[in-house]
Amino acid sequence: MHSSAESPKKERSHTSIRTVLREAFRGTDRDFTTGPILAGLIILAIPMTFEMAMEAVFAIVDTFFVAKLGAEAVAVVGFTESILALVYAVAVGLSVGATATVARRVGEKDPEGASRSAAHMIYLGLAVSLVMAVPGVIFAADILRLLGAEPAVVELGTPFMQIMLGTNAVIVFLFLLNAIFRGAGDAAIAMRVLIIANGLNIILDPLFIFGIAFFPEMGVTGAAVATVCGRGIGVAYAAWALFFRDNGGRIEIRRAHWKFDPKVLADLVRLSSVAVLQFLISTASWSGLVVIIAGFGSVVMAGYQIGLRVIIFIILLAAGIANASATLVGQNLGAGKPDRAERSVWIAGGINAALLGLIGFSFVLFPEPVIRIFTDDAGIIPYGVDCLRIIGYGYAFYGLGMVMESSFNGAGDTVTPTYLNFFVFWLFEIPLAYILAHRFEMGPQGVFWAITIAFSILAIVSAMLFKRGKWKLKQV
Repeated sequence: MHSSAESPKKERSHTSIRTVLREAFRGTDRDFTTGPILAGLIILAIPMTFEMAMEAVFAIVDTFFVAKLGAEAVAVVGFTESILALVYAVAVGLSVGATATVARRVGEKDPEGASRSAAHMIYLGLAVSLVMAVPGVIFAADILRLLGAEPAVVELGTPFMQIMLGTNAVIVFLFLLNAIFRGAGDAAIAMRVLIIANGLNIILDPLFIFGIAFFPEMGVTGAAVATVCGRGIGVAYAAWALFFRDNGGRIEIRRAHWKFDPKVLADLVRLSSVAVLQFLISTASWSGLVVIIAGFGSVVMAGYQIGLRVIIFIILLAAGIANASATLVGQNLGAGKPDRAERSVWIAGGINAALLGLIGFSFVLFPEPVIRIFTDDAGIIPYGVDCLRIIGYGYAFYGLGMVMESSFNGAGDTVTPTYLNFFVFWLFEIPLAYILAHRFEMGPQGVFWAITIAFSILAIVSAMLFKRGKWKLKQV
C-alpha cells in the first residue's frame, strides 16, 4: 500500500509548477520521451523563448540606438539585416540538421552518435561561414546599391555591412551550437549563451556608437562592432560548455568524436542543405519585399524596419515554443513514439496560436505607442504604425504555422516546408505585394497586407499536410 500511494505523490512532485520552472531555468536530466507532454514542453519552451528573445533583442537594441542617428542610419541597419537574413537562413538551416539528428540520437539512447553528429555539424558550419564571408566583404557596397539604397546610405552602410558579413561565423555558430544543446534537451545552456551575448551587446552598443568614455565614436558602424563582440563572447561560452565542461551535461564533444566520418558528414549535408534552401527561400523573400519598400524612399524604409523589428521580436519569442516542439518530435520519433510526437505538436501549436493572437490584437489596437519607443520622427511613425497593425492581424496564424514547420524539420522532413515556402513566398507573396502596392495603389500598406495574407495561408496548408502524417516515416 505504501509503495502504490507514494507513486502519485512522486509524479505530482515531478510535474509541479515549481519543479518544472526550476528545471527550465537550471537545466534537467528529464527524459522527454516519457511523462506529461505539457511539462516537457514548458521545460524546453521557457529557456528557448528567452533564448529567442535575446536573439531578437540584438536587432531591437541596434535599431533603438541607431534611430538616434537619423533615418539614413536606420536604413543602413535595415538593408544590412535584409542580407543578414540570408546568413540567418543558412545558420537556421544548419541548426535544423543539428537539432533533428542530435534529438533523434538522444531519443534512441545513443549519446555517442549524438556527439559525433554535433562534431560534424561544426565542421560543416566552419566551411559554410567562410564561403559567405569573402564575397560579403568584397561586394558590400554593390549589394547595397542592388537593394536600392540611396548614395548616402551606401557610403554610410558599406563598413557596417562588411563587418557584419565578414564575421558571419559568430552568427552561424551562435545558432548552430545552441541548436545542438536544444536537440539534446539542454535548452537552459542555450538560454545562458544568449543572455551573455546580448547583455554585452546592450552595454557596448552606446559605447561604440556615441563614443562614450574612452571608446571611439563610430556611429552606425559601432553597432556592428558591438554586436560582433557580444556574439563572439557568447559563442566562446557555448564552445566551452560543449567541449570542456565536465559536469555530466546532456551532450559533450570529446576528442574521439572529432574523428572524421565522410558518411556522417554526407548525411548531415543532405539534411541541412535542404533546410538551408528552405530558409533561404523564406528569408530571401524579405529581401524582395525590401526592394519594393525601398522604392517609396528612406522614410518609408525606416518605418518599415522599425515595425518589422518589433514583429520579428515577437515572432522569435514564439519560436521558442516552435523549437521545443521540434525537439520533442525528434526525440519521440527516435524513441519509437510517433503518436506522442504528434500530440506534442498540436499542444504546442494551440499554445503558440493563442499567445501570438493576443499579442497581435494588442498591436492592432495600440501600435503607435510601440513605434514611439524607437522614434519620434513624425514622418516615420505612420509607416511603422501601418506595418505593425496590418501584420498584427495574422499573428495567430503565424504562431500555428511556426510550430508546424518546426515540427516537420524536427522530424527530418525538411522537404515539405521547403516546397511550401517557395510556393507561398515567391510565387504568391512577392507578386501580391507588388500588385497591391502599385497596381491597386495601396503603397506600403499593400506590402504589409501581402505579408499577412501569405503567412496565414502558409499556416493553414502546413497544418493540413502535417495532419496527413507522412513526416512520421522520415529517417534521419
